[in-house]
Amino acid sequence: MLIDLVQLRTFVAVAEEQHLTRAAERLHISLSAASAHVRAIEEHLDTQLFVRTNRSLELTQAGETLVRKAKLLLNEAVLFSSFASELKGKIQGTLMVGTSSDLTANRLGEVVSDLRSHHRLIKVDLRVRPSSSTRQGLKNGELDIGVLLDRPTDAALVYHELTRVHFSIVGPVSWKEQIESASWQELADLPWIAPADSGMAYSAVLQEVFGARGLTLNTVIGFDNATSARALVERGAGVTLVRREHAVEGEAAGRLVVSPLSVPSQYSLCAAHLASRRNDPLIRAFLDSAARVWPEVTTLNVGSDTGV
Repeated sequence: MLIDLVQLRTFVAVAEEQHLTRAAERLHISLSAASAHVRAIEEHLDTQLFVRTNRSLELTQAGETLVRKAKLLLNEAVLFSSFASELKGKIQGTLMVGTSSDLTANRLGEVVSDLRSHHRLIKVDLRVRPSSSTRQGLKNGELDIGVLLDRPTDAALVYHELTRVHFSIVGPVSWKEQIESASWQELADLPWIAPADSGMAYSAVLQEVFGARGLTLNTVIGFDNATSARALVERGAGVTLVRREHAVEGEAAGRLVVSPLSVPSQYSLCAAHLASRRNDPLIRAFLDSAARVWPEVTTLNVGSDTGV
């Protein structure tokens, strides 16, 4: 039996997660199916792809070589399908989009609505995941487009800046006097609701603000979802970093108090895709819709200054 693309995608996910269960969750398949996919490839190639080390799976030397080839094949397969659809005269297919949980802030609903109004044969499948996981998904072919907070540092990707995002530090209203008078050290000592994933933009901003001052946050709660973090702050659980527009809105509604200390770091809200897919009709259709929703969209160069 030949190896199929589904099996290859599972193999890549397991290699990146180094864990079968996490890979299955990421791909929305059962654990038994994920295991069967990997086993089928190993049996077909008569090659061991992974070795178990403590509680993780690590690639064998053969596995490391094959996973690079698998990623290339998956990307080429997606590109082939998209161009084949265009030959029929209309752009059609399923666009896999990775995004954060905050669909209001990134206006993705408006982009998708515009896309569907212009291309009725394009279906959209959303996958909520942090920025680091979105970048990973773009590179292994799980995702076509990622809408994420990022800086253009990966030469494999093309970044289209939709808008620039600024940040503020916020806390519960009941802590108003304490937060408004706090120094950087005093802010760091407060109970923090901080990102659990070091790959999140929020983590990098906090490192730039506090780490650069030699300060360590008193983290009591970790999060991988910015919306959940804001909800916890409103209920008095601690302080956190939020996008400035959310800070302004929360303060006006009497739900949050905002620290007067300025957070200079900023990130781009980007639509990103593989550089090799810049002429893909599905990608072009999405970017056209994004430009209608975000008229100031610009393409960023890798390594450009995005306002650190």
